[in-house]
Amino acid sequence: MSNGTLAGPDGRPRCRWCLATPQYRQYHDTEWGFPVGDDQRMFEKLCLEGFQSGLSWRTVLEKRDNFREAFEGFDIARVAAFTEADIDRLLQNPGIIRHRGKISAAINNARRALELREKEGSLAAFLWRYEPRPHTAWEPAAVTTCVESHALSRELKKRGWQFVGPTTLYSFMQSMGMVNDHAEGCFVREDVERARDKFSRPAR
Repeated sequence: MSNGTLAGPDGRPRCRWCLATPQYRQYHDTEWGFPVGDDQRMFEKLCLEGFQSGLSWRTVLEKRDNFREAFEGFDIARVAAFTEADIDRLLQNPGIIRHRGKISAAINNARRALELREKEGSLAAFLWRYEPRPHTAWEPAAVTTCVESHALSRELKKRGWQFVGPTTLYSFMQSMGMVNDHAEGCFVREDVERARDKFSRPAR
């Protein structure tokens, strides 16, 4: 095995970070790194990355279905219409991370996403403009930001977004397939690379 992989229960080499739980392995094998061009899915991940801030992704992943129910599938327009009463409701929901600042940020960011779509055409097209330049695969835990995640963070903050620091956004880029950070030797790496080759970057 390479330094970045270990054999999973089926004997196939995987990124080390995903071997903690079966749920992690499923996420790693079928989602992490595969390119996404859908506004709603990208908005969902931005919100969940914000909720993860200061916590582990495992915590959020285990609550993801609860988050989807609580935030109406992360439909951008519906979340943008949430009120103070919705914030109070969400703070009473034990199935999600009950942090007023993060809940308010998700609502704020939905409103900012609507503004961005009005100006740019689509959230996905805007985000993919910041696709990191290709690089040699590394152990993902060793790298937490890149030039592009810093640039995107600055731009989103300028537009009023919250909980969108460069580390949060680099994690978002990894998960949404904007960069292939599966370790060299991970059996999923080539699948992701093929998917990225076939993927049509959203233009608007």
